[in-house]
Amino acid sequence: MGRGTLRIYLGAAPGVGKTYAMLSEAHRRIERGTDCVVGFVEHHGRPRTEVMLHGLDIVERRRIEYRGSSFTEMDVDAILARRPAVALVDELAHTNVPGSRNAKRWQDVEELLQAGIDVVSTVNIQHLESLGDVVETITGVRQRETVPDEVARRADQIELVDMSPQALRRRMAHGNVYKPDKVDAALSNYFRPGNLTALRELALLWVADRVDEYLQEYRGEHNIRSTWQARERIVVGLTGGPEGRTLIRRAARLAEKGAGGEVLAVYIAASDGLTSASPKELAVQRTLVEDLGGTFHHVIGDNVPDALLEFARGVNATQIVLGVSRRRSWQSVFSPGVSATVARESGPDLDVHIVTHDEAAKGRSLPVARGARLGRSRIIWGWLTGIGGPALLTVLLNDVVPGLGLANDMLLFLTFTVAAALLGGLLPALASAAFGSLLLNYFFTPPLHEFTISDPKNIVAIAIFVGVAVSVASVVDLAARRTHQAARLRAESEILSFLAGSVLRGENSLDALLERLRETFAMQSVALLERTSEVDPWTAAAAVGTSPAARPEDADVDLPIGDTMALALTGRVLPAEDRRVLGAFAAQAAVVLDRQRLVDEAERSRELAEANRIRTALLAAVSHDLRTPLAGIKASVSSLRSNDVAWSEEDKAELLEGIEDGADRLAALIGNLLDMSRLNTGTVVPLIRETDLDEVVPMALGGVPEDSVELDIPETLPMIAVDRGLLERAVANIVENAVKYSPTGRPVLVSASALHDRVEVRVVDRGPGVPDEAKERIFEPFQRHGDAPRGAGVGLGLAVARGFTEAIGGTLTAEDTPGGGLTMVITLAMAGGTPPVSAELPTSAVT
Repeated sequence: MGRGTLRIYLGAAPGVGKTYAMLSEAHRRIERGTDCVVGFVEHHGRPRTEVMLHGLDIVERRRIEYRGSSFTEMDVDAILARRPAVALVDELAHTNVPGSRNAKRWQDVEELLQAGIDVVSTVNIQHLESLGDVVETITGVRQRETVPDEVARRADQIELVDMSPQALRRRMAHGNVYKPDKVDAALSNYFRPGNLTALRELALLWVADRVDEYLQEYRGEHNIRSTWQARERIVVGLTGGPEGRTLIRRAARLAEKGAGGEVLAVYIAASDGLTSASPKELAVQRTLVEDLGGTFHHVIGDNVPDALLEFARGVNATQIVLGVSRRRSWQSVFSPGVSATVARESGPDLDVHIVTHDEAAKGRSLPVARGARLGRSRIIWGWLTGIGGPALLTVLLNDVVPGLGLANDMLLFLTFTVAAALLGGLLPALASAAFGSLLLNYFFTPPLHEFTISDPKNIVAIAIFVGVAVSVASVVDLAARRTHQAARLRAESEILSFLAGSVLRGENSLDALLERLRETFAMQSVALLERTSEVDPWTAAAAVGTSPAARPEDADVDLPIGDTMALALTGRVLPAEDRRVLGAFAAQAAVVLDRQRLVDEAERSRELAEANRIRTALLAAVSHDLRTPLAGIKASVSSLRSNDVAWSEEDKAELLEGIEDGADRLAALIGNLLDMSRLNTGTVVPLIRETDLDEVVPMALGGVPEDSVELDIPETLPMIAVDRGLLERAVANIVENAVKYSPTGRPVLVSASALHDRVEVRVVDRGPGVPDEAKERIFEPFQRHGDAPRGAGVGLGLAVARGFTEAIGGTLTAEDTPGGGLTMVITLAMAGGTPPVSAELPTSAVT
């Protein structure tokens, strides 16, 4: 029995219609006579989805008892016993209740597929394991239920169920996804337009990559070499010269003209290890192409045009961008050049762009060798060829093909000497020349079988033979040594290029630099030591590895950096030729250390400047906002003390009320100023205790009118770990600010809900709202958004609220209220050991 097929409906977010599409497919198959059953489908109370279940054969779920509660899961055994042709299994990434047949639902699906049952399933893009970190960065929600990407990639069919963010939000507003009491929270939290757009892009890109894999597999299976122009893929041929930057930018502009364009920069290196490319320039071009959204590839090939065309056709490219040849005009006589050859042999399926640049026809620099010394195996083969070859040749020339003549014999012996030189270098070739000359003298030069030569011409011939052999061996040995030197210089240049790039990028991680130094020289530890004077002890500014040296004299290698700093390495003694690169690392380490200290000093200067700004703003605020209530209090008191006017009881009561209001405003203002001062000086020490939210929030509403706030704090919320006094002050400031800006007759809503391991308090008003660019600015001290009336405060309420919230380990953010207004969201951590209450919204969003 063959394996069943898997079809997956992939969506960007809950509510796009994956389950609905799956059930529609089931009805179509049943109409065609296919035996189709529902293994597990969760409609989440959505009426349209629930209606689609009517008329389908549903396999009864298995009930599992776990920790005193009853749960239902898909019954794999029942489906296997039923043996339908197709099984519908919703929520592929679901984690089964402990005690189930398998830990994950995708493992249940694998069993059904192994039994020959076709499966139709659903999954959201955020549940793919490789995208978990990306989704958490976008939405702030960590997906605990994931499915390995390989499981999804093995699916026989993947269909994207797509919907625009605006359409999905309208569907939610109509109550088609969540219950009405959860819609506002969902739209303001997980289902923001930006979140949905980013998740949609992830889904589209993932499916596009899967389609590309299908296309490559199909082309490989059918041996299709021609280009299929499904989308623009532009290959940029690089030589390592400075013109590469011009070519990359030109290719990027070409890619931008078409949707989905892709740039692939490729450098073709000869397999013999010789190249005229500058490693530093290649590193710059790699960074440039990656910054422009492309990819960099390094390919080995002796024939550059053939290798370039092979690469372009292998990646299904549609265009190739090359530069005008840098060779002189007279060099075209010997070869047409790479650009002309590629343009001639590209065929009708590849467009070749020849781009002019400033380096055209200026000539190429001499090639720089790179590679390594001759290896042990080559040296052994060189000795075998140099000694064994002439001996074997002597036997053949004496017994098999005698009488070829001394000239031919010498050429044959010279062949083995040259081969020994090419394989093993100088010593095997010299030995081969000496051994071959002796064999020629003894066996082939009259008088035979004697180490003498009677004819002077033969002496000259053997001398020439020895001279040619020694010359060839010397050339090969010199080339090997130059290759080794070039390889070392190339490695040094790459390291220096890395150091230069780190300077340009402004990297400030001293530990990362020292770790790179330790790995480069294979050392046990590296330490950057410093002291204030020659008599002071050494201290470690930074160190990596095990058992770093505490003093330069304790290290295997020490390198002074000025008079008060040194680099100490332990592990082995380095040769003198490594000191140059080591010196570059040392200089860079000193620069990074100075940069870190400058950054710290700049931060301290910024804090001092901020404190000075706050003092200036405080003086400005005190000059008006303290004076106004004081003036009112003084006027009321002076009126009451005046003997010229006979005040009625009502007038006295009104004046006393004015005095009380002014005193309250002064008390609130001074309280906020003191709180801000405590926050700035770091003297706020929270007393964290477990408490219930419904015991704190009502206490914070004493300063606002009774009918101005609507409270919705469920008693079933888990306990939170906070400082009750600080949380009460934070909520009070936020509520007072919301009431201040809310229109008459529209009370402020204060609600709370549990989301996974945290609790959110939302203060929702229907006022004018705040634009996105000002949402962070309103939390700064002495900031009042818009045309707030005089006497509305000095702009400290929200700043104090955020400071207190962060002091107790929470966050305070501002969001738009659906339909207009501003929503303040306080996020608090649940108390340790408190089991989180499963909320309907997150559960649906996750599953």
